[in-house]
Amino acid sequence: MHGRRIRAAFAVSLFVLASLAGTAQAQAPSRNLAPGFTTRAISSRLVIVPADMELFSMSGGGVLEPRADWTDAAQKYFRAALTARTEIVGRNTQELKEAELDELGQLNALHGTVAEAVFAHHMMKMPPLPTKNDALDWTLGEAVKPLHDRTGADYALFFWVRDSYASAERKAAMVATMIVGAAFGMAIVPAGGQQIGYASLVDLKTGRIVWFNNLARASGDLREPKAAEETVDALLKTFPALR
Repeated sequence: MHGRRIRAAFAVSLFVLASLAGTAQAQAPSRNLAPGFTTRAISSRLVIVPADMELFSMSGGGVLEPRADWTDAAQKYFRAALTARTEIVGRNTQELKEAELDELGQLNALHGTVAEAVFAHHMMKMPPLPTKNDALDWTLGEAVKPLHDRTGADYALFFWVRDSYASAERKAAMVATMIVGAAFGMAIVPAGGQQIGYASLVDLKTGRIVWFNNLARASGDLREPKAAEETVDALLKTFPALR
């Protein structure tokens, strides 16, 4: 529980950095692709890994509290939206089951760690890493080999999502803070809920991340089917086409 809160808090800090630097959605498409990669072969096979996802309620004091009921609903809506996007992900796909993922150890956790680094250092350049030469040059390494052996897929699609929503107490506290700030001539906008998401296409033969996209925004709601569809569409923006 403590580790999840630390991870969620780190995601929120990245959201703040993204807000200061300008929206993360304005990245040029080339930044989403690894050098030399543009499209997927029409015959390629894709395995969709269950999303590493957690939803939180933000208390009046700004503390993030995990909500398992929201997370379960969000997983269902997110998965349904993905399944319906065959025109984007293709028809030659398979979905990895949760039980199968458990047998592959900490693969999803590894992706989350690497994806956070890609977002911070490559997409946001905070700071850029000189050894990467401003290229999407990141890998999950040999850790993906068991997934490749099990599924026979050419690529795997990973997601990491953290979504938080201000409670009624938090909303009241935000209003009170803004009123106090206005009384002293200061424009104070306290933090509310945020939606942070990463999507990665990984070449299962090499472990290399060949495509990456991210969300960092104060909108979106995975607790509702239609809104979950919008989040999926936003994460799959610029997803490599089949050729």
